[in-house]
Amino acid sequence: MVEISRRSLLTGATAAAGLTVLGAPRAHAGARRRVPVTREEHRLVIVGSGFGGGVAALRFAQAGVPSLVLERGIWWPTGPNAETFPRATSPDKRVMWMGLDPELFGVPMPVHDPYTGLLELVKGDGMNIMCAAGVGGGSLVYQGMTLQPTEDVFNATMPGGLDFARMDRVHYPRVARMLKLETAPDELIAGDTYRPSRVFARNAERAGYEVSKIPMPIDWSFALRELKGEMKPAYTNGDCSLGVNNGGKHSVDVTYIAAAQATGLVTVATQHNVTDVAMAADGRWQVHVDRISTDGTVLEQKIITAGALVMAAGTANTTKLLMRAAGKGQIPDMPDGLGTNWGTNGDRIYVWTDFGDDFGVPQGGPVVYGSKEWDDPATANTVIQASLPPLPVNLRSTMLVGYGVSQGRGRFVYDARKDDAVLRWPRGGDGPLYDRLHERARKITGPASLLLDTNAIVPSTWHPLGGASMGVVCDLAGRVLGHRGLYVLDGALMPGTTAACNPSMTIAAVAERATDELVAEDVGTVF
Repeated sequence: MVEISRRSLLTGATAAAGLTVLGAPRAHAGARRRVPVTREEHRLVIVGSGFGGGVAALRFAQAGVPSLVLERGIWWPTGPNAETFPRATSPDKRVMWMGLDPELFGVPMPVHDPYTGLLELVKGDGMNIMCAAGVGGGSLVYQGMTLQPTEDVFNATMPGGLDFARMDRVHYPRVARMLKLETAPDELIAGDTYRPSRVFARNAERAGYEVSKIPMPIDWSFALRELKGEMKPAYTNGDCSLGVNNGGKHSVDVTYIAAAQATGLVTVATQHNVTDVAMAADGRWQVHVDRISTDGTVLEQKIITAGALVMAAGTANTTKLLMRAAGKGQIPDMPDGLGTNWGTNGDRIYVWTDFGDDFGVPQGGPVVYGSKEWDDPATANTVIQASLPPLPVNLRSTMLVGYGVSQGRGRFVYDARKDDAVLRWPRGGDGPLYDRLHERARKITGPASLLLDTNAIVPSTWHPLGGASMGVVCDLAGRVLGHRGLYVLDGALMPGTTAACNPSMTIAAVAERATDELVAEDVGTVF
């Protein structure tokens, strides 16, 4: 993942090149000192190490193509009883990227020193985006719901030509194998702390909705070991919203990235913050990078040239980098649709309070059950139960999460004065979908419950999609139209929605499909 920083740091070398290299958010006493400027050349550079970047690194390496993966964040290694990740109930500097905009859902967070933290809040006009930093990208902090859409919903929302039958036969199963998907065992669900999951399933079925277990990239034996007292609680107390300290979660860093590194052809460069991308005079691609310390100090500036460039920095930052390059003429003739076709995937997060049913404290997690209403592709939506982190008091509350086929679309607009692209979301965007989700949530929770829609208070999404989407900016294999050797393979490639499912599985499956085609057609010819 990368960051579009807010303060610039000019060096003589970058000024001579006509580029504004944006440094770390914090201006240190020596911030205006000259830092070393170095140059590198690579066959393939991949910006970002989330689902798109992880798939690309592995599949190109298996085809014999070496690559350099640039990641602005750090590694977050876990294991039994580790303390790698911060806790939601006692946040520290590890939560927020460089200490910027320290708030979640409008609630102020403690101000900490700048750090290469997990989450960045990208503020927009009418909608905010939560995105991640670190090797593994969003997979580090996502709950892990890994859903594949049905053929009807897929075909109604995704671009024609993707061929669902082949995706269903080849690419979705490939992702499922890599992530080692499992549903929670009944032995765990019967545990004391999983009462909220059982109440949700009971209520949803009483309301006439089907309920099913949600496939998760988790080795649930870790949670069962917690029940036996063999490890400190992490799953069984819901303390996994900012990463799972005990391990057992098959995030991208321990699956795709680990497998890619095992080939010997992939180098992951952490604390490498990409600030600009450009087309070189010879038609190759230049990536301007600040190598930073964990507090954001710029230690070195790199100009990296590559024959091929894969943008997988996450929806917001891939789009921002490309729009800045287009706005400053660093990449000429970008497709007119760049920045458009952006959607929220219909995200809603509710706090469900019920004084009749005691959900208890703590609450087991991360996710066990969901209810899918997918019969009508135009209105398909999903509601799941997600537990609260371990609170010191019993609020008699838990959480529901909803998302669905999103029709509303926003767009990024480049502001030359700020040298930044800002998201603009239309007032009332996705209103009909939000109404459907709220009605479903109300039926599940019952008339005696209180239901707080947190997104109505602070419009935000954890599932941003689009900005460089298929059929508008890229072809189905992620090739940026008219630009040889430039690719997009992350959420920015999606058409604003991923068919009433969490985006991760479809992003990965589309990237799997794309890399199959690129290995067959572009490797050895384009790069």
